[in-house]
Amino acid sequence: MKRTLLFGLLAVSLLGFKSNIGPFEKVDIYGKYGIFDHQINIGEPALKGNVQYNADSQEYTIEGSGFNMWADDDQFQYLYKSIQGDFILRARVKFIGDGVDPHRKIGWIVRNNLQGDSPHVNASIHGDGLTSLQYRRETGSETEQIVSTDVAPDVVQLERRAGVYYMSTAKFGQPFTTVELKDVNLRNEVFVGLYVCSHNPEVMEKAVFSNVRIIKPAAPDFRPYRDYIGSVMEIMNVETGNRKMLFTSAHSIQAPNWVNQDKELVFNSNGFLYRYLFETDEISQINTGFAVNNNNDHVFSFDESILGISNHNQDDNGLSSIYLMDPKGDSLPKKITKDGVGVSYLHSISPDNKRIIFTAQRKGKFDIYGVDLDTGKEIQITDTENLDDGSEYSPDGKYIYFNSNRTGNMHLWRMDADGSNPVQLTNDPAFKDWFPHISPDGKWIVFISFPPTIGFGEHPFYQNCTLRLMPAEGGTPKIVGYLYGGQGTINVPSWAKDSKHIAFVTNSD
Repeated sequence: MKRTLLFGLLAVSLLGFKSNIGPFEKVDIYGKYGIFDHQINIGEPALKGNVQYNADSQEYTIEGSGFNMWADDDQFQYLYKSIQGDFILRARVKFIGDGVDPHRKIGWIVRNNLQGDSPHVNASIHGDGLTSLQYRRETGSETEQIVSTDVAPDVVQLERRAGVYYMSTAKFGQPFTTVELKDVNLRNEVFVGLYVCSHNPEVMEKAVFSNVRIIKPAAPDFRPYRDYIGSVMEIMNVETGNRKMLFTSAHSIQAPNWVNQDKELVFNSNGFLYRYLFETDEISQINTGFAVNNNNDHVFSFDESILGISNHNQDDNGLSSIYLMDPKGDSLPKKITKDGVGVSYLHSISPDNKRIIFTAQRKGKFDIYGVDLDTGKEIQITDTENLDDGSEYSPDGKYIYFNSNRTGNMHLWRMDADGSNPVQLTNDPAFKDWFPHISPDGKWIVFISFPPTIGFGEHPFYQNCTLRLMPAEGGTPKIVGYLYGGQGTINVPSWAKDSKHIAFVTNSD
């Protein structure tokens, strides 16, 4: 069980005007074509397409024509950038209008060059719902395809990993269906981008692409908690799934809280806490006094009068201890847990501000503990042989939600506030569920789900993960976010006061 402590300078580039404090710089990350470099009509179609980028919604509207994308030659409208090495391309896609030809196509395409006969790999969604991974091995050779069992998806991901291509598709809210392609040897440096093809030279078709991400994953040999890649701070409307990137960092930022009547985000990096203001896009550092080795387990009380932090205590061999402080930084943090008892990672403060709950290593294992803030007495709340973690009070204080692998896989649980009557809420073997966060209105749980391949009790960095949403009393979870992230993405309570929006961190090198 380990939480991250970040080292190295934080370098953040922000959208719009920014703070000039320390390493923060005024850098625009979006140009005329958003995250892309250029647009072009591949194959010189008779009708020239076009691209429009909406910087506010971060959506791309593409119009394109072209006789086809097949055989030995292609025609289509292309919005692209160059990239090297491994990558993950992801977007929500939507045709506009009924269309003319059932084989009109939209999706992601990777190409060696900008000629119509270039070798390529193409995640293709057809107007009639056909979904296929198409590819041309050599210049001017015939196009081949692998047909997916998925039909008419609206989320498309194309990943290159060690020379193998993976097309993953889904109807938004559902798990991915994946098709794998080996032995197509495109160049290390390629063009990647979105496209529209009408499959009719006399017709123009239109599509909208949202939640568009181009991700450079961590190197396969990266060393967790020593090697870090960059980060993106994002917000999402959980009702629609629409996401917006707020700012990026060249280093790791983690664990945003949404505070001050939804006017600010608080996050951590490099052992410090920072405050981001929505109105001005400014970032400032929170004064935590001597506590300069904070990990990503920091929480606010429900009334935001108390800020709790988990700081690596140099008086206790660098182990994580829990402190409480004034959120404005006007007084020094006060240590709550005792030295010499084991590591402690804060997760929640009771609605009446009388108790904290946290994950603690005691008796050679990790359980959920509490501390009575009046008496300072530590109380053991759970006692299992495996791992209990991620505890959080419901807004009415009646329940504690948490994640546990006590039944063999990491799932979500709920118990009474005294630790009695535990009830398992999730039980899908395709997911390992962590960090349940309850909406302020008490109706919803949002949480991160890791792939089933991760180790027992782990919540690592840099994975293809999902954010899922379910009713607070239990029910069938729905995917609201497909992302590359993991540790630090959503470790702390991340809801806005309106119970409609969340904040979280994704990663890209």
